[in-house]
Amino acid sequence: MAKVICAGLGPGDPDLVSLRAARVIGSARQVAYFRKAGRPGQARRIAAELLHPEAVELAMEYPVTTELPVDGDEYNDALAGFYDDWAARLAALPGEVVVLCEGDPFFYGSFMHLYVRLRGRVELEVIPGIPGMAGCWNATGEPITWGDDVMTVLPGTMPEAELVERMRAADALVVMKTGRNLPKVRRALATAGRLDAAWLVERGTMPGERVLRLADADPEDCPYFAIVLVHGHGRRPVVQAEAARAELAR
Repeated sequence: MAKVICAGLGPGDPDLVSLRAARVIGSARQVAYFRKAGRPGQARRIAAELLHPEAVELAMEYPVTTELPVDGDEYNDALAGFYDDWAARLAALPGEVVVLCEGDPFFYGSFMHLYVRLRGRVELEVIPGIPGMAGCWNATGEPITWGDDVMTVLPGTMPEAELVERMRAADALVVMKTGRNLPKVRRALATAGRLDAAWLVERGTMPGERVLRLADADPEDCPYFAIVLVHGHGRRPVVQAEAARAELAR
């Protein structure tokens, strides 16, 4: 039976790839990765220095990315056919193949769509990776959650009204899939009363990383690799102790 290993690559900095993923990638003779047609691919860039010189590379090029509405039948049909085709191709390969995946494969990763198609057809192994959002909130220099904070992760593709509702209920907040959805995300945060506390992290841990207040960002100029963050301000023992001392001193 063929074996497919998915190696999570982390948020973008090659130094943040796990030792286990690096070992597997370095010994692989068949390596597959997703990319937009005509582009080298982010996963390929992260793993470039780890690839074995004799590795056969399989570039899985998306038939569509942002050209069609993500909730349309044409988009879904195109992607379904793409994943069906590549699952069949990977399953037919002799021996072992390593699939590269940015972030963590099971957290909004494209590999999930292959995983559900390959399950039961090949031997499968998934190597976890640091999620991109972890790299981004570390880039802000502030903890994302405190004490009993509840962290909510939202895709920016959600309807605006639903974004507003969930943003209002969240303590700490992460918004994925921003890009061209950033104007909608910004409006939703403003309506929810959270805009002033929001940060935009572009290309977190990658070359060209930029961290800025979302209120100061141009919502019409946002790269694909960008995440919006609102830090939690929950229970903090040190802060509580200081408040208690201040109360006693009155």
